[in-house]
Parts: sequence; structure tokens; C-alpha cells
Amino acid sequence: MTGQRLIFKLAISAQAYLSVYKGHAKNISTRAVDGRRIEFSADKVRKFLTHDGIYGVFEMEITQEQKFLSIKRLK
Repeated sequence: MTGQRLIFKLAISAQAYLSVYKGHAKNISTRAVDGRRIEFSADKVRKFLTHDGIYGVFEMEITQEQKFLSIKRLK
């Protein structure tokens, strides 16, 4: 069974992501380029955090049951 791929853009400042560390936010909600609303744990993108924040185009793979498989930044 193959997963679904969702492409989306993120532009989250380091200051905004700080709310995750403070416990005020746990999830990120955004729209995929195809219009679907997606919500996922902010922990999934922590590895992409820089001093500036998290910016770029990302691809997330999920199962048919909407379970997270992987995420990567696209070039």
C-alpha cells in the first residue's frame, strides 16, 4: 500500500515557533498546494528549525489512514 504525498509551504518565524517550546502550541495547521487542510504535530518539523525559523516547501507522506510516515524539505 502506497502513501499519499502532501506538498505545502511553511513560513514560521523562530519567535512563533518558540510558542511550541513554551507549551502554547502543539500543532501546525496549513493548506497543501492542492487545497487540502492539514494539521500535524509541530515536533514533525523541529529538525528544520534554524535561527530564522522554518521556511520552505515541504513534502509529507502519510498512509491511507492519515498516519504520518515522513517529511522532507523540497529544494
